[in-house]
Amino acid sequence: MRISRQKARYWFSTARSARMGTAGADGTPHLVPVTFAVVGEVVVTAVDHKPKSTTSLKRLRNLAANPRVSFLADHYEDDWSALWWVRADGSAEVPDAAERPDLVAALAEKYEQYRNQPPHHSLIVARIERWSGWSASGKLRTD
Repeated sequence: MRISRQKARYWFSTARSARMGTAGADGTPHLVPVTFAVVGEVVVTAVDHKPKSTTSLKRLRNLAANPRVSFLADHYEDDWSALWWVRADGSAEVPDAAERPDLVAALAEKYEQYRNQPPHHSLIVARIERWSGWSASGKLRTD
């Protein structure tokens, strides 16, 4: 069953990870797992200290060409009555972490790893225009 915008936003904010989808100028989709925080109608994720094969990340190049972004968080259990997913769609910008200490603090509040080593490179800051979702039962286990 479809869930309300408010419930979708809340369930998304409680998820520990999500997938972020971007597309370059040619429209080719690109999907990566991310950690994130929700602040109001903004989803923020960081280019952090985890090992990367390059600093010229495809997601950043895609956002420079096309700022549209989509995030998907979901929950799976063998008890299918507990299944749910939430999608957040919007437009993103890529400021330096030093420009948005409030958003770095939101990430650090959610993830201990960021308290120990705060992001200091780029952030991806997405202004969410649409929250949508589905749940098998309409209830989150913690509701």
